[in-house]
Amino acid sequence: MRWCLLVVALLAAPGSVRAQQYEILAARYATVEGFALRSLLPDAPRGETLDIAMAFWVIRGDGRVILFDSGFFRESWLERFNVRGYERPDHVLSRAGVSAEAVTDIVVSHAHWDHMGGIELFPNATIWIQEQEFTYYTGGAWQAGGNSGGIDRADIGHLVERNMAGGVRLIRGDSIEILPGIMVFTGARHTYASQYLLVRGDPPFVLASDNAYLYRGIAERRASATFSPDDRAGNVAAVVRMIGLAGDAARVIPGHDAELFLRFPAVADGIVRIRPAR
Repeated sequence: MRWCLLVVALLAAPGSVRAQQYEILAARYATVEGFALRSLLPDAPRGETLDIAMAFWVIRGDGRVILFDSGFFRESWLERFNVRGYERPDHVLSRAGVSAEAVTDIVVSHAHWDHMGGIELFPNATIWIQEQEFTYYTGGAWQAGGNSGGIDRADIGHLVERNMAGGVRLIRGDSIEILPGIMVFTGARHTYASQYLLVRGDPPFVLASDNAYLYRGIAERRASATFSPDDRAGNVAAVVRMIGLAGDAARVIPGHDAELFLRFPAVADGIVRIRPAR
């Protein structure tokens, strides 16, 4: 009985040890103007466009600075898309008081240029990526019949070098806790093996990246323009699952919706706080 009272007292005492809740931020580093909505929601009216946010996410706590995706910095992509207001992701991150060298981990949702292209800017981070995504885009994607669309050769070269230096962790499958309170789930083949993130806590949040582009698609349980049109039913199932994991559709954070930066309070130019630390 005496031990029980001691445990209760410790749990209730100010400053007692308990699991830390991660802070979650969204960082916007560019805008693509006049993007075809049909490229995000396949059944959208032809000719309808919108401005989309180019973003990555910051998860801080427990001695870690975790990025979910990393943006890009290679100038060739600026020339190919109608990118406006671009700022290098590491410079944006500095406005949150975080240096590039302080980033401990980067979870890559998928290997597209605007999501994995910034890993080179964060030299000390461990890179987390699905093993099948790594294997395909360092191999089969470049063979006859492969699909390397949206993949930057230089990004892949750096990823391979980082792996040889011991800085890459390959994730084998679905529903895996890769770090305390951070779980990854496989998506529905936006790329060969895309993934999304659950950040546990009170409340939990799901960071969808391109597994769900827009709040509109999440609310209406609609498919995105995925890697394979045949997999749209799987994409809808993934969205439904995300909502279940988050406990509320409003806590599923889409990959490119500019409305995100209106829904949450700003903490610096281009940075909003999705959930405070505790």
